[in-house]
Amino acid sequence: MSHALHFNLSRFYFIYYFFVGAFVPYWGLYLSSESFSPADIGILMSLFQVSRIIAPNLWGWLADHTRQRVRWIRTTAFLGLFGFAAIFWAHDFMTMFVVMAALSMFTSSTLPLSESLLLAHLASTNGHYSKIRLWGSWGFIVASILLGYLTDWFGIKSLLWFILLVQCVLFGLTWKLPEAHVPPHANDSFSVWKILKQPAVISLLVGCAMMVTAHGLMYNFYSIYLAEHGYSKGMIGWLWALGVICEIGIFIKMPWIMSRFKLKTILVASLLIGVVRFSMMGLVPDHLGLLLLAQTMHAFTFGSFHAAAVEIVTQYFNGRHQAKGQAIYNSVAYGIGGALGGLLGGFSLQYLGGQLTFTLAALFPLLGAAIVMFGLHLSQPYARSGMFSH
Repeated sequence: MSHALHFNLSRFYFIYYFFVGAFVPYWGLYLSSESFSPADIGILMSLFQVSRIIAPNLWGWLADHTRQRVRWIRTTAFLGLFGFAAIFWAHDFMTMFVVMAALSMFTSSTLPLSESLLLAHLASTNGHYSKIRLWGSWGFIVASILLGYLTDWFGIKSLLWFILLVQCVLFGLTWKLPEAHVPPHANDSFSVWKILKQPAVISLLVGCAMMVTAHGLMYNFYSIYLAEHGYSKGMIGWLWALGVICEIGIFIKMPWIMSRFKLKTILVASLLIGVVRFSMMGLVPDHLGLLLLAQTMHAFTFGSFHAAAVEIVTQYFNGRHQAKGQAIYNSVAYGIGGALGGLLGGFSLQYLGGQLTFTLAALFPLLGAAIVMFGLHLSQPYARSGMFSH
């Protein structure tokens, strides 16, 4: 991969996840400051996951059909920026619902389109996904730490202006993304539904959705949960950052790990570590040392989990189905799974409390591990060797 291509893709991932690092840890705190209840916050935050069920598939189909991924990345980034600008006038539940629904329809589609663009470039340059993706992790770290202190100093409402600025930068960077040429592939003759209905693919998607269900609770409510247990916004930012720092470490090591372990083994191990992590989050919220240990497990519950899942999806959905495959993965795992975690988590927190809710969340990755262990078999005739193994 050329230096210019690596630089353009890396900085786009850095800024995109800079936005995620500003939004995920602190948006729930902003909504709480606007006097929304946990159930309201669960509904509002879950709009981003619900939109992933539909929106990425539409944009993914357009990207594959027109073979112009960059065009649609640019479109979703602009519409996401335009939608977020209306947030300054949203204070009651219905107005906030409409604005966040519009915003989520576009921002939820930018990532799977970018993933398919990156994977298309890697297929022709023999590059490593993890070497680009780790720059997104750095962006998340910088934002989560920086926003922790900024919101402590200037108030939580300063978050709105910061996110608006980041979205402006993100849209500007879409003009520097290079389009990728996708050559014809043997799988082009397959219908995407023929691929999707395979038991192994279904097991992969459902198992991944179980992991993301637990994470949907964490993304929506972990900062609120920590604040209720007396942690400052600065400390909350550092806890989020620690998880992503460990995630970077695992991304750096993924080529080595994938050369020595099967993708299925990595995925199942990641899910089982998720069981331990969420149990600790629920059982010991007042023990900072154990919370720090739980956060280091993000290296596996997101890092190795996501890297292995993306690679397996790429094995089944390639050629003209590449963008659709990433969209379907995002829709099922992060859309359905994330929405389920956010919605159930909001009501569970309101009626069962935070500790029991986070402890029960460990059941989802446990179920996911069983589904993947017994249902995923990477022996399809059109599966190909992994991007990481080059």
